[in-house]
Amino acid sequence: MVAMPERRDLEPAATDPQPVTTPAPLYASRVRVYPRKVSGTWRSVKWVVLAACLTIYYAAAWLRWDRGPNAPDQAFLVDIVGRRAYFLDLEIWPQEVYYITGLLILGAVGLFLATSLFGRVWCGYSCPQTVWTDLFMLVERWIEGDRNARIRLDKGRMTTRKAALKTTKHAAWLLIAFATGGAWILYFNDAPTVTRAFFTGEAGAGVYFFVALFTATTYMLAGWAREQVCTYMCPWPRFQAAMFDEHSFTVTYRAWRGEPRGAKRKTQSWEGRGDCIDCKACVQVCPTGIDIRNGPQLECISCGLCVDACNEMMDRIDRPRGLIDWTTLAADAAAARREKPAYRIVRSRTLIYAALLVVVAAVMVTALALRSTVEVNVLRDRNPQFVTLADGSIRNGYTIKILNKTRSAATFRIRLEGPAGATMALSGGPAAETVEVTVGPDSVGSFPLFVRAARGALTEKFQAVRFNIIDPAGDVAARRSSVFAGPG
Repeated sequence: MVAMPERRDLEPAATDPQPVTTPAPLYASRVRVYPRKVSGTWRSVKWVVLAACLTIYYAAAWLRWDRGPNAPDQAFLVDIVGRRAYFLDLEIWPQEVYYITGLLILGAVGLFLATSLFGRVWCGYSCPQTVWTDLFMLVERWIEGDRNARIRLDKGRMTTRKAALKTTKHAAWLLIAFATGGAWILYFNDAPTVTRAFFTGEAGAGVYFFVALFTATTYMLAGWAREQVCTYMCPWPRFQAAMFDEHSFTVTYRAWRGEPRGAKRKTQSWEGRGDCIDCKACVQVCPTGIDIRNGPQLECISCGLCVDACNEMMDRIDRPRGLIDWTTLAADAAAARREKPAYRIVRSRTLIYAALLVVVAAVMVTALALRSTVEVNVLRDRNPQFVTLADGSIRNGYTIKILNKTRSAATFRIRLEGPAGATMALSGGPAAETVEVTVGPDSVGSFPLFVRAARGALTEKFQAVRFNIIDPAGDVAARRSSVFAGPG
């Protein structure tokens, strides 16, 4: 047997440097964002939307709405104890939770439509995280100063002044967060009553717990997490790509006009260079700290502040506005080719979203228009299925449950459609073709009912019957079908 020579040529020499591989880190340290103050059209729009959203949120719970006697007079109220939700004239019962589902579907489809048209306009202007973060940053700017002052303050050593500024800022944040948590509770209780009880120590433990919970979450998310919520916690940035196309409006850097970028002196010519002077004003005002010049990014919330900052800089250097602007990718590509931009608002996806919005809205309106103030449910006794009486007739037992949604007691007549000559009787009452029952206001009445029919009137083992509920005006307010069982 011949021994094979060793393949030493495949082994690295002892003096050869060994490759060192460093695994990529799974997590990156947060780079704190210090947004700079900016003025302009889109900043003004954000202030208006912020003021409107906060006004509605803090004031809506105090609006009164007369619903008559024995009904709460708060315009917007989710009454957990009373198992009702009130929205102006609309009253939602627990079994009508599908209306809430419909509102959520309407909101989702509306958001899809808005995103397909104007990008992340919800994120940039109306999202609660954006609204409260804007408010917290405004307070921070009032107390600690603008971007450069805050950077110097954070980098400097702890002094009495720094401690006083930080304490004041966080106290203001906590006050806003407390007002936010307190306002949320008002939508689940009578606002004046729970406010008085809260400050006198008479409110329930649940009220204090949820106020503390929403205070803490508002303080953490708007004061500390900020852009981290938009980047890592919120799922919407991951969904939005499915809503976008090349005709969706979004904040865009016109690279064909801005490149090549670079610092420029006043004496230098604009020949052979772009309009972007690399001042980074767009980066400094961005609440998520991104560089819009790198193209569409997950972190961009389309707030438009970079548009204001860039326009301000273009005015200073006497260049046309719009280096960064709201436009579509298709229009920007056309402008780069020196063609007239074409904007397509009506297209297949916007038509689909609009159609879905109309359909869902129509279903909701129709359901609300046809909803009744009376509902009935029929439970048939199954053990025994029927009873044969001494005269040979057949009797079935039922439990009739009538829901009276009005604020006053009502007397209803129960009328049966079924075997010929059938009669009804309440437990312990006389037999008749119709029976009367009274249901209290805003409650459910449960009534044991016996139906009796001659054996000869039964044509099959299980015969269809229907119970009609006649309201005081003589109209059929509700009806429910069941079966009448016989020997067959």
